[in-house]
Amino acid sequence: MPALPRLILIFAVTFAVLLIAPAFLSQPFGPYPLMKTGDALDILTPLVLIPLYWLLFRLDEPPSLKATLLFLILAAAWVEGQGMHLSANSIGHLLQDAKETDVYTLTHFYDEILSHYLWHIGLIGLTALLIWRQRQQGGQFIAGWTERIAGVIYGLVYFIIIIEAGTVPLGLPFALVVSGLGVRWRGSVRQQPVTAFFITAHLLACVLFLIWFVRWGGFPQFSELGMI
Repeated sequence: MPALPRLILIFAVTFAVLLIAPAFLSQPFGPYPLMKTGDALDILTPLVLIPLYWLLFRLDEPPSLKATLLFLILAAAWVEGQGMHLSANSIGHLLQDAKETDVYTLTHFYDEILSHYLWHIGLIGLTALLIWRQRQQGGQFIAGWTERIAGVIYGLVYFIIIIEAGTVPLGLPFALVVSGLGVRWRGSVRQQPVTAFFITAHLLACVLFLIWFVRWGGFPQFSELGMI
């Protein structure tokens, strides 16, 4: 398997594991039981994913200074939002009996609103930057099944995290834009594996958003429906 498709698949699988698994690891973390095992795993999330984002961004040649600075700003937003969510969510688990307090209200704001939007602005911004970077680099080789499989994995996870985070007003329009660009670029996208990967992912996400809306008449979170 060529290096870039392999990297794309590694990115998609790692993205899925690190963003989904913590929600199901709710047992106390042995060395420090006030934390959950999922919290401990989530500490690794930016340490693993941001370098993978960088490798996808760099491609075959060093980016310009302006592009690098933009990457750093978006990565900082991604990391700040993820870290804010991790800590506020972990603390929030200990405040379930204090929902009438200002401490709970502020923690909830950091956990469910500010962190989610800051994180997903960074995520969407990095996606847009990676697509732009691939388009600037031009065609490399024909995208194949590896990128499509990776796109299905990422698209499913993207749908899940946008729904559960309540950031549909941000995530859905972006998925529609990327899907529309996929239609516009259909003649050249097969020569650009990163672009093909993200277009596949966001096309799938759009289909899932539509199914979810038809089923529920809106975009309720999985936790609101008692699914997690």
